Amino acid sequence: MSAVLGLTDLFTVANRLSVERAGADARELRISHWQAENETDRFVRVFGSHPDSLPQQETSIECLILPPTVDVDPQEKQSVRDFEKWVKAQYATGTLLCSVCGGAFWLATIGLLDGRSATTHWSYAELLATRFPEIRVEKDKLIIDHGDVMTAGGVMAWIDLGLKLIDRFIGPTIMLETARFFLVDPAGREQRFYASFSPQMNHGDVPMLQVQLWLQSGNAESVTISEMAAKARLGERTFLRRFQKATGLTPTEYVQHLRVGKARASLEFTSLTINEISWSVGYENASSFRKVFQRIMGLTPRDYRRRFGVGDRQNGNSVNG
Repeated sequence: MSAVLGLTDLFTVANRLSVERAGADARELRISHWQAENETDRFVRVFGSHPDSLPQQETSIECLILPPTVDVDPQEKQSVRDFEKWVKAQYATGTLLCSVCGGAFWLATIGLLDGRSATTHWSYAELLATRFPEIRVEKDKLIIDHGDVMTAGGVMAWIDLGLKLIDRFIGPTIMLETARFFLVDPAGREQRFYASFSPQMNHGDVPMLQVQLWLQSGNAESVTISEMAAKARLGERTFLRRFQKATGLTPTEYVQHLRVGKARASLEFTSLTINEISWSVGYENASSFRKVFQRIMGLTPRDYRRRFGVGDRQNGNSVNG
């Protein structure tokens, strides 16, 4: 409900700003909330920003947003099937369908994401990809727009989705003014800025799991491929093949993710210089560390600290790297 009410506030402010700029010629969003009617297969409008302009029962909807949900387990209830049927019917009339977070599972179940890329909350990405292998899940993306179907990432990505819809239906000027009103960064965010590294652990390859646990217990800073292979009691070529099959990453990529994760904590909570952080996570060459960090996070270490760091602010220091 926080997303439903938050989007309602976002669109209401956008409408107000649009009217202030354009008067009678303003573009406005007509906002409505829809809900299943008890013991029927009908969906009715339970809220409308322009209550006299639409009939009570379902009508042509320009854009339908499926809000976040933490319940992504398959359900066989009649009400669920009725909901899926209703959403599919709206899509058939030309309605733009949008999802936030776990709402992508609804679009996937209906079949509207088959053969397409999609995003969801980063912690649900592996489950979505496993349950619907025909979907290309891009967990780093915050918004993926196919024109007729749009998916947004984590729970709070409804803000980014709402701004994108304001841009689409009203225009970029009002979108930027709305973002400023809510003190929201209007562009440039990616889900990977916030996601934690969540490696696959349920692959069933015991020697690879032992290596993973060994690395995560503090051995990723100065480890070699030969040391990892020895830990698994395998030859290097066999180890490389099995590790990538089990985790989806090469050992080098895996170690880089672990090092970047440790570096993120230092950038957020300490006043160490970039060079000092680089050395502490196993990179003697700070330039190499910066390149790896930016490739994985989408931000340079300096930009990441500016955005998320608290250590230097708490100490009142100016940190250079």
